[in-house]
Amino acid sequence: MPGREPSSTPSTKGAVPTKAIIFDIGRVIVRINLNRLLEPLAALVPAGAGSRALEKLSPQQVWSAIQSDARWADWQEGRMTPRQWHEHLTGRLRLNIGYAEFCEAWNRALDPEPILDEALFAKLAKRYRLALLSNTDPLHSAHLESHFAFMKHFPIRIYSNRVGASKPSPAIYSAALHALGVLPSEALYIDDIADYAAAALRLGLAAICFESPTQLLAQLSKRGLLDGDSIFD
Repeated sequence: MPGREPSSTPSTKGAVPTKAIIFDIGRVIVRINLNRLLEPLAALVPAGAGSRALEKLSPQQVWSAIQSDARWADWQEGRMTPRQWHEHLTGRLRLNIGYAEFCEAWNRALDPEPILDEALFAKLAKRYRLALLSNTDPLHSAHLESHFAFMKHFPIRIYSNRVGASKPSPAIYSAALHALGVLPSEALYIDDIADYAAAALRLGLAAICFESPTQLLAQLSKRGLLDGDSIFD
């Protein structure tokens, strides 16, 4: 069930201490605003592109076409370069847009205003090893690293395009655990997609299915991962 907490709160008695917290990025830390990306692209799609006729595609139709593309997994898992993706996608959708303009449009999907306050990460980083784990492409991962201040709190960054595997594949979770140097029972994973949180649970991690900042803070406190002070002190 989407949004449902996929794991029970562990008992503090005899529980394995948490050593690492792993965060998803999109829709947990960074807002994804597809309209910022898709409206400019959709306006460039001519009638008949993508097997559509008589009218231009809506932004949502463009996104559906992109995600259902036969090479989407190759793009997300690092088997295509950004220039190859630009050439492939603009060819498929018949877009007349140069590489630099395409990259700028693609990165517009990442809203510059984060969902979670950086103070949370600064506080957690004093007590736990922090990591990012994301299904993402080379353009977005590079943009995140150069434009978002919260990244400095995450020395471990596991991206699907670098690992060559996407969630919910066990390989990408294992890569994060290996990089952190912790056992599954010593890690907590946070994701907005219930299936991805459930995949972490199956591997032995604790998991929280993210719904909102307030819900996340409540869950972290319930698990004893935050002290009694305000997270913003």
